[in-house]
Amino acid sequence: MSAKIMRPVTAALVTAALVLSGAGSAAAQPSTPDASVVTAWNAIAVRTIFTENATPIPSSNLYFGFVSLAVHDAVVAIEGRYQPYIRQPRPRGRLSSEAAAATAAYLVLRHYFPTSAATLAVDHTATLAAIPDGTAEARGVEVGTVAAANLISARENDGRNAAITFDQTPAPGVWRPTPDAFAPMAVPWLGFVEPLALRSPTQIRLPGPDPLRSRAYARDFAEVKAYGALNGSARSPEQTETALFWNANSVIQYQVTLRDQVVRRGLDIVAAARAFGLLSTAMGDAAIACWRSKYDYGYWRPITAIRLADTDGNPATAPDPAWASLAQTPPYPDYTSGHACLTGALTGTLGYLFGRRGLDLVLSSTVTGTTRHYDSLAALDRDTQNARIWLGLHFRRAMTDGLRIGHGAAAWVTAHELRPRH
Repeated sequence: MSAKIMRPVTAALVTAALVLSGAGSAAAQPSTPDASVVTAWNAIAVRTIFTENATPIPSSNLYFGFVSLAVHDAVVAIEGRYQPYIRQPRPRGRLSSEAAAATAAYLVLRHYFPTSAATLAVDHTATLAAIPDGTAEARGVEVGTVAAANLISARENDGRNAAITFDQTPAPGVWRPTPDAFAPMAVPWLGFVEPLALRSPTQIRLPGPDPLRSRAYARDFAEVKAYGALNGSARSPEQTETALFWNANSVIQYQVTLRDQVVRRGLDIVAAARAFGLLSTAMGDAAIACWRSKYDYGYWRPITAIRLADTDGNPATAPDPAWASLAQTPPYPDYTSGHACLTGALTGTLGYLFGRRGLDLVLSSTVTGTTRHYDSLAALDRDTQNARIWLGLHFRRAMTDGLRIGHGAAAWVTAHELRPRH
């Protein structure tokens, strides 16, 4: 775990730790806890973060990371096998890791989304009702309470919601609010948040976007202009369907995909909690690094570049003042692609957990109402890269370098966090 997360434990946590560590001298008993509590509370997190609180997609990754890490730490405090994200007291005696996992998720979500407190309390009560009453359940709740409190304490003053705005002066190559909403940059503070595992938001080095007068820029310009247009596009019907499929909420798509993998692979509660912890941490840090690159490079979107191509100084580009993209351009710069950053975090993490080939990944889209299967993570990377260009949202350089961020974040997280105990 990153040294910067090791913060002093509050007096309340010390008291809780003493209660847990002094509650008996017998070794923890073997158990076969149900992993469905992990997937169920992931679904509750999706509902809380998106449906009930309309959290922006980019910053939502932080909260999935918080929930998943607290759940992981609660489970491994009881079951062992992997190192915690934040050091936890080791309880003794019989404990319910299901109660611990549910309580950790419940308290983290309640803390960050207080307007959902009543609904979450109902969910928590329902989860505990399915667990046999007694000391094991009660002490599992204590473990989850400590794990949640440790996570919340560690993330205090981490830079969330800081008063940061994008203030670069509009010029050729510089992002500015885009049609049709002309909204300011969304969640600009995200790129300055303390990462979950990376040393800094700029740890993963990037080459930067192509210079406006370069051949590479002209090539990418021509591609998105031809294939990403709303009207008169060179896209085939199959390419349009692929583009629209990947215009759904990618965070939900990827969280649901891991849920499906947990169930179909029969993962136990420890492996399930760790899988969500690794994925959500990688996606959280990929989002932070991505937003920092968006802020620092501030590169214009295709819709702006194509309409104002007579200002870019490149003789190989031609303006089209009426050009529109297939999908509405979101309110933040082009470089790097947030979708590619999150996809790279997904494929990098799944490759570590399950291998890169011979997979049976199932993904669905609320936009097209269809389902896709992938047996290769390279194919998933490729489809998502093309899709965002065919939607007219990104230059290809933003996609390739976004994947670099995602893969880099996943590699760092899987190498340094939630490691096996020796």
